[in-house]
Amino acid sequence: MDLLIVVLIILGAVIAFVIFFAVKSAVAPKKISSLQDLVKAGKNSQAIKMAKAILLKDPRNPEAHYFLGLAYQEDSKAELALMEYKTVNQLGLFQGLLDEKDFRRRIAELFSRFGQYEEALKEYILLVKLDPENAEHFFKAGVLFEDRGKPDNAFKYYKKAVELDPLHPQAHLRLGMLFFRASRPQEAREELDLALRLAPENYNAYFYLGRILKEGQDLNGALAAFEKAVKDPVLKVKALVERGSCYMTQKNYDRAIIELERAIKLSTDDAEKDVLYARYFLAHCYEKNRLIDQAVTEWEKIYSKKPSFKDVAEKLSAYQELRVDDHIKDYVTSAKPQFLALCEGITRALSFSVQSSAELPNGVVKIISTENENDEKFRNVKIMPKLMLFHRTSSNIDEAPLREVTEEVRKLGASKCYIFTNTSFTRAAQAFAETRPFELVSKDQLQELLKKVSL
Repeated sequence: MDLLIVVLIILGAVIAFVIFFAVKSAVAPKKISSLQDLVKAGKNSQAIKMAKAILLKDPRNPEAHYFLGLAYQEDSKAELALMEYKTVNQLGLFQGLLDEKDFRRRIAELFSRFGQYEEALKEYILLVKLDPENAEHFFKAGVLFEDRGKPDNAFKYYKKAVELDPLHPQAHLRLGMLFFRASRPQEAREELDLALRLAPENYNAYFYLGRILKEGQDLNGALAAFEKAVKDPVLKVKALVERGSCYMTQKNYDRAIIELERAIKLSTDDAEKDVLYARYFLAHCYEKNRLIDQAVTEWEKIYSKKPSFKDVAEKLSAYQELRVDDHIKDYVTSAKPQFLALCEGITRALSFSVQSSAELPNGVVKIISTENENDEKFRNVKIMPKLMLFHRTSSNIDEAPLREVTEEVRKLGASKCYIFTNTSFTRAAQAFAETRPFELVSKDQLQELLKKVSL
């Protein structure tokens, strides 16, 4: 009899246990469904409270963690949302109302938002397997591959994106950018043109189109493309620098100065690469317009931020005499008519007579002279022409300018060619002149000659 009672008690307990879990299993989906309804209705506070209550009793419920994450995300609590999504990932159970594709899309976006790009890429790789017809997943995976320095992988994913969605403008843009960087301008142009047809306000496409046109020497086309890109606040400074560069190539230094000054005024970081280039190009334009003091100011600003930037240190060294020697300053900064007169004065200071003088490209003055017949030391000397070339530059004179005038010296029958500069001469130039009728006059000698000239 006692045994029967014990058996009945055990059987009753088992039945009660089964009924409890059956009821619990029936109630749980209803709670999750209600939780989903609260999130859909935007009742985030209630949803959060309900999800926490469910998790208090069942901490490993993936659906409750998922909807708690959704509620946090909708409530602009992205960090808390990501924590819940990470828990779902760890549990690895995708069942009931937990949509794995939506979950992975959301967690991938949050990983990217918080700079966890490696994790984001893993999610997008899973997404392209779960949802292989979705072009956006392929595109975003491509962007992450490209940002991680893997352009070949990025290219494959962008290509797949445009296969799935031929009207995807950003994928065409990214393909165009990859082609451009791979020095394949024709394919780049095709992709960028297509991106612009699909999205006419795609300013990045205009910027890279401008780069292609500029490299192809279509400077007017490039200027028009960069003008479109200027409308993008992110690209504005870059596009203005590019426009300035185009005008420089056209030797339109005044227009270049306008664009480059605009770029510098709009910049917020003087150490930024684009700003350094803007100042460098601006200094070049000032130098070409003989505004040397302004050019030096720009070089000094560059030097203060990055002393090793291009040849800025050399340029400052070349023009350092401007601050202490008015004669050199006059030579370097004077306007064209005054510079021509100054060069003629130097020629006479050497006891030569000026036969003709002219301006050459790049600011060089050419003077053909002879010995002064009234000078006693030349009275018994055969009169022969001399070629005088005056350079004012921030760079040392190399062998090339000497080699270029060798034939002219021969045709002129000149006994000697004098090359003057406010800088110095390279070793190659000096070696070239040693066995030829060249006289090289560098900065120190020029300073002494300038002291003898009065205008």
